[in-house]
Formats: sequence, C-alpha cells, structure tokens
Amino acid sequence: MDAPRSILRGPEPSLRVTDLHRQLLDRLLGAVAALGATPEQAAAAVRLDLPKNRDHGDVAFGAFQLAKLLGQAPPALAAAVAGALPPDDLLESATSAGPFVNFRFRRAALARAVLTAIQAQAAPYGPSPATGQTVCIDFSSPNIAKPFHIGHMRSTVIGNALCRIHRHLGNSVQGINHLGDWGMPFAKMMTAYMRWGNETELHRSPMRYMFDLYKRYGQEVKQNPALDDEAAKHFQALESGADNAERRMWQLLRDESLQAFQGPYSRLGVTFDHITGESFFEDKMEAAMARVTATGVLERSEGAEVVWLKEQGIKEPCILRKSDGTTLYHTRDLAAVFHREATFHPHRILYVVGAEQKLHFDQLKAVLQKMREPIAAAVEHVPFGLVLSKTEDGKWEKFASRAGNAVFLDEILDEAVAKVRSIIREKNPDLPNADQVAEQVGVSAIVFNDLKNSRIKDVKFDWDSMLNFDGETGPYVQYACARLGSILRKVDLPVPAADQVDLGALADAERVLLVMLDFGTAVQRAAEQSEPSHVTAHTIALAGEIHSYLRDHYVVGAEPAVRDARLVLVDAARRLLVTGLRLLGIEAPERM
Repeated sequence: MDAPRSILRGPEPSLRVTDLHRQLLDRLLGAVAALGATPEQAAAAVRLDLPKNRDHGDVAFGAFQLAKLLGQAPPALAAAVAGALPPDDLLESATSAGPFVNFRFRRAALARAVLTAIQAQAAPYGPSPATGQTVCIDFSSPNIAKPFHIGHMRSTVIGNALCRIHRHLGNSVQGINHLGDWGMPFAKMMTAYMRWGNETELHRSPMRYMFDLYKRYGQEVKQNPALDDEAAKHFQALESGADNAERRMWQLLRDESLQAFQGPYSRLGVTFDHITGESFFEDKMEAAMARVTATGVLERSEGAEVVWLKEQGIKEPCILRKSDGTTLYHTRDLAAVFHREATFHPHRILYVVGAEQKLHFDQLKAVLQKMREPIAAAVEHVPFGLVLSKTEDGKWEKFASRAGNAVFLDEILDEAVAKVRSIIREKNPDLPNADQVAEQVGVSAIVFNDLKNSRIKDVKFDWDSMLNFDGETGPYVQYACARLGSILRKVDLPVPAADQVDLGALADAERVLLVMLDFGTAVQRAAEQSEPSHVTAHTIALAGEIHSYLRDHYVVGAEPAVRDARLVLVDAARRLLVTGLRLLGIEAPERM
C-alpha cells in the first residue's frame, strides 16, 4: 500500500476534519483500548490516514507504531482491530490488509455528514473556531522605488493564500508586508534621484521613472565607481536619524512607491495587517544588537560585527554590522523577529521569500538558535521557484521582456484581461458585466497557474495553458462554479435541507462526495506544509468530478425526489468550489 497521508491523530482537537472522521476515530480508540492499549499509547500511535488508492477504502489505520508499543506483529494487530469494529450505521466495513485496516463508510452516512456540514458551513467547510495560535506571515515585500514586477507576484499570491487558509482554520493571522525601504539598494536609488531626478516626471509615472533612474545608475557606476561611495554616504546620513535631505528623499520615494503598489494589490485582492518595512526597525536595531551581544555570540572580524555559525554547518558568518557602522538585512530581520515575538507571541513566523534566499534564512534561524532563543523554533522559510517564460526558440528561461528588462505586473494583468475579453466576445458576446468577468477570470488565471503546482517548482508562464477552459486551470474551476449556479437558476426552486431529502438517491455520487470529504484534509495540509497547491488540487478534483457526474445525471427534468437530492449535491459542490477559490484569493463569477 502507498504511504498514507495523515488526517487525524488521536484526540487532537486542532485538526480540521469532519464529524464522520471523529466518530470513526472514537470507535477505533475504543477498539484498541479493548485490545490492551493505554490512553497514552493510543494518543501517540492511532491515526486515520487517506490511502493514495481509494479502492482500498475511504480511510485507513496503519498498525505499525501501535504494534511496536504493544509488542505485537502489525498484521496480527490489524486483524484484531478490524474484528473489533463490526459494521454499524456509520461503518460499512473494516477489513485488514497486512498491517493496515481499511474502512469504508456507508454511503448514506457519507452523504448526510458531508452535505449537512457544507450547508451549515460547519468546520472544516466553514471557518473553524479560534485555536488561540498566532501565525505571522511575511510576504510580498517589494523594494520601494522599483517596479512591482512578475517576480514579486509569487510571494504575494502564495502569502495571501496562506493568510486566508490559516484564518479559515481559526488561527490569528498577522499578514506583514516587510517593504524593502532601507539599505544600500535604496541608497543607490536615492543617489540617482539626487543627481538626475525631476519631481514632475516622478509624479507623472513614478515606478517607471524610478526604474529608469535605477538602470541609469547601474550604467553610470560602471564608468564612475565612486558613485557607490556616494551612495554609502547617503545611507549613513539616512541612518543618522537626522532631519536631512536624505530623510526627506526617503519619505518622498516611499510614499510614491506605496501608492503605486496599491494598484496590483487591489487587482490581486491582497491586503495586509501591517506594512512595516525595514525602516520600521530603525530605532529597534540597537536593542537587537544589544540582545545578541549579551549572549556572547557576537565577534569582530575585519572591523565588522558577525556571528560565526560553523558549528551549525554554515561556513559564511552572519554579518550584523559593517565596518562603517551601517546595518544589513540580517540586523533588521533580527529586530523584526524580536518585535514580532513581543507583539504577537507567534506560534509560527513564515517568510514567503524566493528559494535563492535560503542561506539568509538559514543564517537568521541559526543565529537565534545559537543565542538559545525559543523563538527560533517559530522561524520558517517558505521558499518558491522562479517564473519562467518561453523564448522564441522554445526554451524556458527566467521571465523577462524581450528587451531583457523587468516586466511590470500591471502590464501582464492587463494582457490577461484583454485575452479573456477576446474569448468572451467569441463564445458569449451577450454576457452581462463582461468587463468585470474578464478582469476576474484574467487575473485569476495567472494566480491559479502560480498556485496549482508545488511552490518550490518553477512556474511556466504559458498563455494558452493558463487560459484554457478545459484543463487544470483557474478558468476551468471558475466555469464549474458558474455552470453549477446556472443549474440552480434553471431549476428555480429553493435548495432543500440535506436532512429533508432522500440521500439514497446519491448512491451514484460517491466519487463527488469522497472528494468533498477530503476538503478539510487538503486545507489542513496546505497550512501545515505552507503549500496552497493542496487546496488548488482539491478544487480541480472537485470540478472534474462534478462535471463528470453531471454528464450522466440530470438535475433539470429529473423526478422530484432525485431532483431534490441532486440539487443539494450541486449546491454543495458550488459552495465548496467558491470556498476553495476564496482561500486561494480567487473570485468565482456567477456567469461566464
């Protein structure tokens, strides 16, 4: 049997599963207790899993760990457990297969549990009760005075989805935009503006103008390396805390950048609880440095203050202050960790930052571990791959314009919306609110394409694939929602309560119901692994199963008892698809 995926272990109330699973777990715990397991042994070793092959059963129990604790052979224990769980109103069968026990629910119980819970928006289909745990999610974090380009999108949409998923699970979430508004990159931008800038041009098109200035700096410094010395002096002046030209320049460029960033954020449906860039920690870095110094881990190396991490397997030292007295990213990140610890008391701090920054976060965590700071356990880097585009010769390379420049995200979103408008004009020219639908579908196609695969993989940016209404895409799932809504409108009857219809009429819908049953597991795994693709995969699977079911099973025109049962199923599928898309930050148009 393939390796199972855990959905429920012992009496852990924090895991979001259905009452169906909980009832089975209670019976399973009672059975293993009767076979001699103590409550402690059962809590440590009893869990329900999802078998990869659903032909084996709806859920499974692997007896390995419990058998070891009881000193028994796993196959013998599995057979004893199966024998101790005779069928009842919930359970159709419990059969042993080697060291596993496979369970199959009665289909009427499955339909009743799933459909009534979805209608009631009970957890896991609706928001879960508060867990008392806080998760800080540091995401997006573009550099001010630089364009919001396609590369920033990955952190933004992954982080946004994780915020939504954790809130759904009852966690308190602090979504943080840790802007890059400090340090030498900004000092270079400031130097360029002081030398060649024009405020009228800045206000006309802020991000493009600043981007052009930054490119000019990069060209000029090749001929005049002293520009970097000038930028370093400007940064020293900025860090002095004085009310000077550098401080006023910083404020101007920061304000212009934030206003410009709001465009992409609004279109992506992204909001933040805190926009606290690196500059927010300017007055907190000395306290952070003092805290590091007090632990005795700080050393001097060539005039700089560093923490050596060789015992943690990291050769490069973590530099916290350069020889000229200025700070670095690590200094500000340490100050941020301490601030978040004191302010939010987080259970987890997630940094949704590209895989190329692995060393930085390895060093950050290692410094905290060397300091013996408990908050180190909360620090988690959530890496992701690149966005790739196809070159004219068919190769996949890092996304760039034909000129090799940064690609503004707004341009990409505009192009996606224009392509969807063209599809609408061809396939449904009378669609109401066509422009609104084009915006929803076009933007969502890009977001869904980003989230549908494991985040660590590179994303292939392919227009034909993303905008396909028949593949594993955002438009495909959105169309499923719209189609289900259309069926409900055509029937033009109130959707009955699930407990008021003949659920036996849905015996042929078990594949749809089993996918619905898996929703809580998908959301839970997405949160635990910081992997939104689990939710994306669930929406694709549910859309596919309900499409297949409706090919052979009519709702409109069916006899009343069957029609009513299928109405409940269609309504539940629509609700669950809308919820899944919402967790991904994607809208579900009513008509397409």
